[in-house]
Amino acid sequence: MRTLQVTLKHLLIEDQKQIGILHYPNKVIEALLKELPGLTWSAEFSMHYVLNKRENFNKIMRLFKGVAWVNCHHFFPNKPINVQGGHTLRIDRKKHLEKEIQVPEGFLRKLEIKRYSSNTAKSYISCFAGFMRHYRGQELLTLGEEEIRAYIRQLISKGLSNSSVNLNINAIKFYYEVVLGMPNRFYDVERPIREKKLPVVFSKEEILKMIDVTRNNKHKCIIATLYSAGLRRNELLSLELTDIDSQQMLIRVRQGKGRKDRNTILSRKLLHSLRSYYKEYKPKKYLFENPKGSKYSATSVLNIVRRAGMKAGIKRTVRPHSLRHSFATHLLEDGIDTRYIQNLLGHSSSKTTEIYTFVATKHLRSIKNPLD
Repeated sequence: MRTLQVTLKHLLIEDQKQIGILHYPNKVIEALLKELPGLTWSAEFSMHYVLNKRENFNKIMRLFKGVAWVNCHHFFPNKPINVQGGHTLRIDRKKHLEKEIQVPEGFLRKLEIKRYSSNTAKSYISCFAGFMRHYRGQELLTLGEEEIRAYIRQLISKGLSNSSVNLNINAIKFYYEVVLGMPNRFYDVERPIREKKLPVVFSKEEILKMIDVTRNNKHKCIIATLYSAGLRRNELLSLELTDIDSQQMLIRVRQGKGRKDRNTILSRKLLHSLRSYYKEYKPKKYLFENPKGSKYSATSVLNIVRRAGMKAGIKRTVRPHSLRHSFATHLLEDGIDTRYIQNLLGHSSSKTTEIYTFVATKHLRSIKNPLD
């Protein structure tokens, strides 16, 4: 069941500051709103509003307490917006709306309504801010496919990777086609061919050495969990204590990429290590928490993995996603069907999983070279 939510906006109507109240059609919310004195409907903004006074703001907060989540981002820009179960998007105006370029309010609102992941939303904001900065002073509705192509050519000339260029195209198309509702306006804009790079994979011995040389119990469990369950970094950070099912030896991944739930396998060795870790750190909600009891930092996980790779004497840079790639490759080399690996990884398409057939070397090593 979707969590009820209302979003508060700053409105200026007839030279008076108002609190705009935006929400999906819902009988519960509509019934509660009737209790607000002076509530008025704005056809121009398609939302209800009341006079912007602290008294009214406090009434709204009391009214929806325990009933609906009140998104105050537009009142307090440094507060987080909830965009996906368990994830938050923090829009830092100074960082993402660079050089006073304000991405349209509708752009931010649509990202929220569509419940884009935090990373995707931040990337779209940054890309579209760059596009607006390039055409500073020009009305966005006057820009056509030729202007888009010229901008894309400039990005390519700067040496951006094909995937980065494609991300910029997606952000631009999102504004015109999704936010403004202009379907397929830029379908003729040529996309660069996406590079087909093989995933970076490490041997079992290298990964076991990474775990072995890591002395901190929490750090050791983080590396082992990433590898043994094939998790993405955000999935690891969102794991709660209740997601570890020691009866069925499963790890529950809630709202992974694409907002999909799935189960993956739980290692008996990892379970033993997690029990020892739990006794030492006593996390309250999340499996891995910071000292304040909140989610562990993504940057900290990256540093833990990189540091373990260096200590283990691995020459290549190790990233959290490398452990996921290694998990899939090692399962494939052990004869596990790609359909099962696909489910464990949470891939929507089997073609995504098939990339590991190109990096699995166990069977290649068994082939006799004709020169020999």
